Amino acid sequence: MPTSSAPTQHVLGLISDTHGLLRPEVHEAFRGVEVILHAGDVGGENILAELRLIAPVRAVAGNTDPPGEYDESVDLAAGGIRIHVSHGHEVGAITPEKLAARYDADVIVYGHTHRRQVTKIGNRLVVNPGAAGQRRFNLKPSVARLTISEGKPEVEIIDID
Repeated sequence: MPTSSAPTQHVLGLISDTHGLLRPEVHEAFRGVEVILHAGDVGGENILAELRLIAPVRAVAGNTDPPGEYDESVDLAAGGIRIHVSHGHEVGAITPEKLAARYDADVIVYGHTHRRQVTKIGNRLVVNPGAAGQRRFNLKPSVARLTISEGKPEVEIIDID
């Protein structure tokens, strides 16, 4: 009789635009994630140190981060899904379509605009988890969880205020 194994599932935390403030709610929102991807405008090593209490962190440079402090982009794979992370400002006026045209990944994660957004373009996802730091532009702080199950990515935006 064949045995079946449980489907592989990967859960990643997506965060951006902390600008030096990490809200305590992030710890609960990211409980159980295997890695945290920070899409820039970190605001200091202390933010990454606190995030590392939850899970390993990969962070990219935002337009307000000191030059050379973080990578310009991160490319990785999880569960057969290719993920690209950058701040987004490098494409000029940011649109999900511009990012999808520039980066060949199944999931593209960006920040900069502070506006949470999940856009499906074909069978690809372009995700801005929103800004997790101080409130700006009358927008609620948020993060996201990216779950990859059986080769399919799904995103949940989580309010943290």
